[in-house]
Amino acid sequence: MRPGLARYLPILDWGRSYNRESFLSDGVAALIVTIMLIPQSLAYALLAGLPPEVGLYASILPLVAYALFGTSRTLAVGPVAVVSLMTAAAVGSLALPGTEAYLAAAIVLAVLSGGILLVMGLLRLGFLANFLSHTVIAGFITASGLLIAASQVRHLLGIEGGGHTLPEILNGLWEGLPTLNWPTLSIGLFALSFLILVRAEMKRVLTRLGLPHRAADLIAKAGPILAVAGTIAATALLNLADAGVAIVGTVPGGLPSLALPVFDPVLWRDLAIPALLISIIGFVESVSVARTLAAKRRQRIDPDQELIGLGAANLASGVSGGYPVTGGFARSVVNFDAGAETPAAGALTAIGLALAALYLTPLLYFLPKATLAATIIIAVLSLVDFGVLGRAWRYSKADFAAVATTMAITLLFGVEAGVSAGVLVSLALFLQKTARPHVAEVGRVPGTEHFRNVLRHDVLTSPNVVTWRVDESLYFANAGRLEDLVLGRIAEDTDLRHVVLMCSAINEIDLSALEVLEDLNARLEDAGVTLHLSEVKGPVMDRLERSHFLDQLTGKVFLSQHDACEALEGCRG
Repeated sequence: MRPGLARYLPILDWGRSYNRESFLSDGVAALIVTIMLIPQSLAYALLAGLPPEVGLYASILPLVAYALFGTSRTLAVGPVAVVSLMTAAAVGSLALPGTEAYLAAAIVLAVLSGGILLVMGLLRLGFLANFLSHTVIAGFITASGLLIAASQVRHLLGIEGGGHTLPEILNGLWEGLPTLNWPTLSIGLFALSFLILVRAEMKRVLTRLGLPHRAADLIAKAGPILAVAGTIAATALLNLADAGVAIVGTVPGGLPSLALPVFDPVLWRDLAIPALLISIIGFVESVSVARTLAAKRRQRIDPDQELIGLGAANLASGVSGGYPVTGGFARSVVNFDAGAETPAAGALTAIGLALAALYLTPLLYFLPKATLAATIIIAVLSLVDFGVLGRAWRYSKADFAAVATTMAITLLFGVEAGVSAGVLVSLALFLQKTARPHVAEVGRVPGTEHFRNVLRHDVLTSPNVVTWRVDESLYFANAGRLEDLVLGRIAEDTDLRHVVLMCSAINEIDLSALEVLEDLNARLEDAGVTLHLSEVKGPVMDRLERSHFLDQLTGKVFLSQHDACEALEGCRG
């Protein structure tokens, strides 16, 4: 654990060893990510129902805040597709897109999310991310990616539409087809095809032509910028706006002004639950990316400090006119591949985006919205992973049902219902698995001191002794099931004289489970059966010794199952 202030300000740790080589590596990575982030920021702001410049605002101060407080060396923070869609769903129910009230609500949402994450970090609640099933989250993100891609098709076609669920979106597209705008479709298909080609082939082609690997990679990553520049030029030169091609229009230049969010108790109350859901999904997605990239360099991240870093980034976004942000998968991978060594790459990216906000916004007037829609579609399709359904089906039908349920609810009822379902399904899976623990009757493998499941191995047992290995900690939800199993067995087998609970997999016994064991011990005594324990872990034994259970136990506590077997003559059959 980092000492003192460095625990909460990781920059004091990595900053001590920062040098010229690190700065050059971070600078190159920042340049590449800046080029990638400019069109993405504009596109994600429009996806959230906000003016395009808000995407730039949400990509400046949040990066600086994360560089100060985050622990990942390569995580790139900013607007992302799923959080943008969730923002639109949350704020869209309270205000009309394009209004000041809508922007004010999005800013409040960022501040609320930041506050929630910050409090969770100070309370060291990073472990809560482990309670969300990764397969369920993958299902939610896949469904969200499909929703996002479907919602952008109307911009490619130049028609009206909308909706927050897949049926609503498809119905809107069907009704709007008669008004299809052919120039818009041409621009959209060109941008879409160009971006697909760039992603798949450009780097390889440029490398074959003799360009250095780094230069080829930079040009390939600049694909969205090239698409933006090309379609802006075509729209301006051919007067496509007059032909019905929707354009971004005037984008205010300059840096965001700092201001506190509006304080409306009703608004804050209405946004509290959406902010909590956005915080959970954003944190899980961000930590997953950060852990993956850190492992590749044998580094580590601190989930609790990540909560603080992401909380600070969201607060910074809120006070600078932005909306909720988190660590993005695509841009973080680009940042990693480009050679970023420290979070300073994020701060340098923020400088690049600030310069773009100051000097490049006039050039965006003729930017077609169809181009931004194509950018979003290409970005989110990488999130779609239908393979999770096949993997879950082959491995666990319960996990498959959970993933399929989460995806279906997200597509049919929207992202808020989907993420709520994902959280509930994850908790239900956890409870289902722990409330029905695997309990195996075991016997000794001949010629060894090992004990295995009698249903899987040829083992030695005794008609007077039965040993159960409990493969789960005992707590209020599952102890009764163990009691029912034991009492049911002794009712069927009148020859039993000893019951041994092999506790090698039990890490904890809570008070409710202890009361169940006390009751079980008394019932077995009334039936003339002795209860024993074996291989009890030290921390569990410490707690048992603080109770009266061991004094009342009719049998013994054996150090090993082999000792129990020898003492009770339970493995000589």
